[in-house]
Amino acid sequence: MPALSDADRREFVERLLAFDTTGGDEAPAQEWFETRLAEWGFDTYRWEADPADLAGHPSFPDDPDEIAAAGRPSVAGVLEFGSGEGPTLVLNGHVDVVPAEAEGWGGDPFEPRWDSGAADSVTARGAADMKVGLAVCVFAARRIAELDGLDGRLVVESVAGEEDGGIGTAAAALSNPYPFERDAAVIAEPTDLTPVIATEGTLMKRLVVVGRSAHAATPWNGEDVLPRFERIRRALADLEDERSRSVTHPLYDEFPTPWPIVAGRVTAGSWASSVPARLEAEFRIGVAPGETVSGVEASVDERLERVVRDDEWLSANPPSFERFSVQFEPAEIDPDEPIVTAVREALERDGRDSTPRGATYGTDARHYIEAGIPTLVFGPGSVEQAHYPEESIDWEEVLTAEELLVEAARSYLNRDTR
Repeated sequence: MPALSDADRREFVERLLAFDTTGGDEAPAQEWFETRLAEWGFDTYRWEADPADLAGHPSFPDDPDEIAAAGRPSVAGVLEFGSGEGPTLVLNGHVDVVPAEAEGWGGDPFEPRWDSGAADSVTARGAADMKVGLAVCVFAARRIAELDGLDGRLVVESVAGEEDGGIGTAAAALSNPYPFERDAAVIAEPTDLTPVIATEGTLMKRLVVVGRSAHAATPWNGEDVLPRFERIRRALADLEDERSRSVTHPLYDEFPTPWPIVAGRVTAGSWASSVPARLEAEFRIGVAPGETVSGVEASVDERLERVVRDDEWLSANPPSFERFSVQFEPAEIDPDEPIVTAVREALERDGRDSTPRGATYGTDARHYIEAGIPTLVFGPGSVEQAHYPEESIDWEEVLTAEELLVEAARSYLNRDTR
């Protein structure tokens, strides 16, 4: 396998970022990615998720027809070392990205732009979240292939549908696509090169409040949904505050609101001159490691019921508050897991902070952890760049991430240290 130059790395990153992989359109990028892996000597694998299998998983809707999995392949490349009897380490990244609205971008989001000034960086949709992290997995694997004294396997996975609940990784967790077991995984999401051992869960709920319309000139004849929504929103904000104080976790003390309850979308009314008679709001509700989505849902539903009991109109016309989209269970692994130790030691040898942390977002790590595969989240870039216009990543951090992953994998797969 030929050595990588900096130009090779940049060319690979540019090509990967140039694929528009929004809206379930990962297949062209995955075809290209799989071909590159095969050219570099990886044994390649491919799988697609079965919506019927995912429908039985708590992260996904119960109706298979609501799960867009068709035509969304996930691919992987495998390298085997020594006897092949040592541990198997997975380096995982997702190829799909969120949509990029034109506003706020200085150019086409899928035409990578390099800033070669004082801060050498690349800008494109997916630069931080997380195509460049996926590329780092490939670069590290190619470097690891050159090392001696290793035993086991290294797997590089490019999965589809992470932004839709983790379609590719969930499928691989539910039905192993390989003829061997997996012992540990690293998901190269942007963590600012800090080891993340706990990720927050997410409950998604849609609220519908119904009032009664009337002419805006005689609003007393109607039932306005907005004041009632404000009571509900205030009650959930109070619950958020209570949970911030009562639900504790040592890895989340640094966050001012560790378990947020956010109404991310609200629509109401149909005409400026009418009393709004219907409101729909979609909430994202944080779930702490150690909690369950269903348990937090029960507390949220109970708080809504209190508001309904105290309002004559809502008691007679109770709002609906149902799950929608995908749910994220929280996940956590022991800080003494060998893969965590390997990454922390690599950080320490490089003079970096190796303190394990928690994150207030969810990742595909939960699927592998649920399947009994210890999984660490660790990669270049900042989550503050994720989903933002002009999303970018520092190139020096990308190269550092590669070095750290090489060192961690060397330690994890080194037959002489086990």
